[in-house]
Amino acid sequence: MLKIAVLGIGLMGLPMSRRLLAAGHPLSVWNRSPEKAAPLVAQGARLAPSPREAVQDADLVITMLTDGDAVGQVLFGEDLPNAASGLRPGTLVVDMSSILPAQAQAHATRLQALGCTALDAPVSGGTLGAEAGTLAIMAGGDAGAFEAARPVLEVLGRPVHVGPAGSGQLCKLANQMIVGITIGAVAEALLLAERGGADPAKVREALRGGFAESRILEVHGLRMVEHDFAKRGSLAVQLKDLRNAMHTAAELGFAAPITEHLTALYRAAFDQGLGEQDQSALFQHLHALQPHRTGH
Repeated sequence: MLKIAVLGIGLMGLPMSRRLLAAGHPLSVWNRSPEKAAPLVAQGARLAPSPREAVQDADLVITMLTDGDAVGQVLFGEDLPNAASGLRPGTLVVDMSSILPAQAQAHATRLQALGCTALDAPVSGGTLGAEAGTLAIMAGGDAGAFEAARPVLEVLGRPVHVGPAGSGQLCKLANQMIVGITIGAVAEALLLAERGGADPAKVREALRGGFAESRILEVHGLRMVEHDFAKRGSLAVQLKDLRNAMHTAAELGFAAPITEHLTALYRAAFDQGLGEQDQSALFQHLHALQPHRTGH
């Protein structure tokens, strides 16, 4: 069994780490708020006081952090004993955070200079997928590194190698564009149905199995009709990913008008105070945009 270090124990890192422990991998973990890792320690993980100490004996390192700046700080930063100072040559570093493709490429170059190999392997499927081990895993980097990481990644979900360094992040941006736009479409459609007098729960039921069927209609649509916006994947993170998509589109000279419009809607929802709710809470913002009707 490979010795694994996980840097970042949050909504996704916790259930992913639990699966790695259940599969029998020796696990060391680090998190800026160490109390979040307490459940893993109870299951046999070793809690390290710094990224450097977490990775010193690891064959494979997984980062699951908020954004590219956080990944850069944990790997190479000066505000704490960083991971790069503890990595052994030959260690495989798999960044499963969602960051900019250009950042992933830069991190891979720096890790290669240390004699390590790198994959950018962001995921989709949320906390439910992390718990069930059914995450979609989009990996960019060397094909040999992907094959070396595959047995570990298959504990967490369904990994696919999509191209060279940065390609995993490009794939994740495509994923988040589809997710963010589809959440908006489902929310607007259900609100229209409700406004016209139909039962939105029954409308969702009627749409299931037709061409409008999607995982978003199934999962997020249910949250909308039940008004259950407890955070599984936050609206703030969805906005971050859409902004990353727009940033990358600008770098590539690519026009993305639909994503641009949805980014503005998520930004307005965030400004409305919905950032720490589930991303399906865009429904609430769209509801608030509806003009008040005094009668027919």
